[in-house]
Amino acid sequence: MLLHIHPVNPQERLIRQAVAILRAGGIIVYPTDTIYGLGCDIFQHKAVERICQIKGVAPLKANLSFVCYDLSDLSRYARQLDTPVYRTLKQYLPGPYTFILGASKEVPKILKTKKDTVGIRVPDNKIARCIVHELGNPILSASLPGDAIEEYTDPEVIHDRFGNQVDAVIDGGIGGIVPSTIVDFTGGEPEVVREGAGAWS
Repeated sequence: MLLHIHPVNPQERLIRQAVAILRAGGIIVYPTDTIYGLGCDIFQHKAVERICQIKGVAPLKANLSFVCYDLSDLSRYARQLDTPVYRTLKQYLPGPYTFILGASKEVPKILKTKKDTVGIRVPDNKIARCIVHELGNPILSASLPGDAIEEYTDPEVIHDRFGNQVDAVIDGGIGGIVPSTIVDFTGGEPEVVREGAGAWS
């Protein structure tokens, strides 16, 4: 299924349709402010397992992150943050960044890493944030499998390639080819794990 959702004024009916798929344990491909990603409801364990199967990796090695509507989800899914760290996140989000933080007890066990961390993302993309807002909790996000990111900018190409493995591909326009910048805050000082679309100084 290919859902054409307007990137500036997302149609509520189609957002609700995407959310119904997620609540039923489905998987979507959706746009962010960087590249298109695989998404499911973080509480749908079978959907999490399906995403890992598509990527060909175990859940703990899949580099999964939580896409949140805003920073209000931090208090639920991340351990308490120092004020300077919170201020930094507030400065950079929404934006093309993934921040690795200590995971709270609310993070589903299937998604707990050995280091007990969680990646938090608030993309500057209206479709993604509308879906999360309507769902009422974060969606799990993973990059599409393979190294050919540049091939996965066109939703119709993505649909041709993955349409039989996911429940819906959301067409929100042509996507980017550079993933988010990943910054690890678990060691006290921020450490850039991956340089991506977001500038970091």
